[in-house]
Amino acid sequence: MKKIFLCSSFADVASILSESVSVPLRGKTVAFIPTASIHEEYTQYVEDAKVALDSLGLIVKELEITQCSKNEMEEVLTNCDCIYVSGGNTFFLLQELRKTGADKYIIEQVEKGKLYIGESAGAMILAPNIEYAKDMDDHLTQTPDFTDFKGLGIVEFYPVVHFNSFPFEEAAQKVVHKNSHLPLEIITNQQAIVVVGNSIVIKERK
Repeated sequence: MKKIFLCSSFADVASILSESVSVPLRGKTVAFIPTASIHEEYTQYVEDAKVALDSLGLIVKELEITQCSKNEMEEVLTNCDCIYVSGGNTFFLLQELRKTGADKYIIEQVEKGKLYIGESAGAMILAPNIEYAKDMDDHLTQTPDFTDFKGLGIVEFYPVVHFNSFPFEEAAQKVVHKNSHLPLEIITNQQAIVVVGNSIVIKERK
């Protein structure tokens, strides 16, 4: 059974993770993939997420997929208790997941029921296609040859992150306006999309 927690800003909603997915977290290992952020100017959210995971009692095992061997990546993703994919550039993230083969391991593990936590870009890559994210992220600077917008397809909907949340108010509105024909799931920084089996619920931090 799939167990997926998708958010815009993990540090803001970490407190509702355990109650949302009903999975014991303390003492468990989380494979932490910060790859989407490595070319971004602002990356404080990466450190904030690590602190939030640590405060939930999780043991963070960083896995920067552009810097590790295929064997190491396979071992960490197979043996960890849950997978965390950070925010940053959605297109660069998907490019590197494909290049390293991490995409296949992630799909396989999530289909087996391993908890997946995706923040921002880490949420949007789960959609059937990520072209809708063009108004949210630059898809050319780091990925000039990016032409295949097929996402991981782990979910059938399209997460729209940072809705009405600074500094993405305008970008998120554009994404919603241009893609109203798609099954969008829209969340602010204070909300998370929780998928357990076939159930899809938007939870809000109280």
